[in-house]
Amino acid sequence: MIMFGLRALIFVLSAALGLIVADLVLGGFVIEWSNWWGFVLCVVIFAILQSVLAPWIARMAKRYAPALLGGIGIVSTLVALLIVVLLPIGSLRITDAIAWVLAPVIVWVVTALATLLLPMIFIKKQVRATGSQM
Repeated sequence: MIMFGLRALIFVLSAALGLIVADLVLGGFVIEWSNWWGFVLCVVIFAILQSVLAPWIARMAKRYAPALLGGIGIVSTLVALLIVVLLPIGSLRITDAIAWVLAPVIVWVVTALATLLLPMIFIKKQVRATGSQM
């Protein structure tokens, strides 16, 4: 149960990092920082959508468009961003076409790297903590 919670936390943190990097890099990708609670809600909804959409889109692509299988992560990121932007939360806006093209790529790359690197950091801290108690 602890591992599930840790994995969920890492997934949410990686989603937050991806959205924050897109906000910093892209002019047309805007996070409303004055509404921080809305941003937290956007991150949680985005992370849930990503975890649900990726397998579903993969099944659909495998069945109807096998050539798309390589880009499932970016496609599910685009769909999750579209849904989060359309929700009436108002904390995340994408205002131009270039941001719509680049945001899924940036968010996907940062999220993928974070889900690889964050567990190493947490595991290293856990190993150090466990080793010092012996």
